[in-house]
Amino acid sequence: MGSEGWRADLPQHGRRFVVTGASSGLGLETARVLAANGAEVVLAVRNVEKGEAVAATLTGSVDVRRLDVADLSSVREFAAEIGPVDVLVNNAGVLAVPFALTADGFETQLATNHLGHFALTNLMLPQLRDRVVAISSDSHRLAKLDLTDLNWERRPYKGFTVYTTTKLANLLFTAELQRRLTAVGSPVRSVAAHPGSTATSITGNTGNAFKTWVGSWGHKIAGMSVEKGALSSLYAATMDIPGNSFIGPDGFKEMSGWPTGVARSRAAVDPDLAKGLWERSEEMTGVTFPL
Repeated sequence: MGSEGWRADLPQHGRRFVVTGASSGLGLETARVLAANGAEVVLAVRNVEKGEAVAATLTGSVDVRRLDVADLSSVREFAAEIGPVDVLVNNAGVLAVPFALTADGFETQLATNHLGHFALTNLMLPQLRDRVVAISSDSHRLAKLDLTDLNWERRPYKGFTVYTTTKLANLLFTAELQRRLTAVGSPVRSVAAHPGSTATSITGNTGNAFKTWVGSWGHKIAGMSVEKGALSSLYAATMDIPGNSFIGPDGFKEMSGWPTGVARSRAAVDPDLAKGLWERSEEMTGVTFPL
């Protein structure tokens, strides 16, 4: 069973957090709770105007910085200017969007959900004091990762299928990053979390009106509130847990409940696949492990 009734009310005074994609949904709720508990929180957002509007509704120390994780030039600029950080929460993500390429020539979901955060984490690592949190999904269990076609140039593009592979990539990244941190004796931890079924706007950009409607109402009917859904991320970001932990809800099929340690797919614990993905990610982004 999970941490029944856990409310993320641990004091965070003197700690600095970066939360990507923090202008709405789980990212905003994560930032809200951290700031309310005394943390200094950086909202890393694509739309600064929107970020500043939501920041004005939060209590505590909140800073807004521009970051488009799907654009490597934006990632490099943000990392160069951010300074020391205790915890990086890699929350920004897109789900089942229509096929498109980013300015760097990468498929949008791969770029947003994995490559951008891969680059951001490694660029920030020399100034990271405590941990990095990757936000994955239980849908990673459905994924089959083809390292020879990460950009979906050879296979038919299916939005949700691609999404699942990026969520598997988040867990492989978490494991390989922890392996590397341990190997160099770093105290920094690499952990992951997933929010179960939570009512957010992430299903709103599929490009298919019916799928968007089904996804949105399915989450609203069967899922948790954003306040409860964010608890897994907050637990992973603040509790004393081992490196490579994976936190999710403790309820039926991990759709809802209180945060606890959860299992992952066989592919997600494959060290060769994790190493291979890391090497391909370095090649694609030009960013390497800095420690």
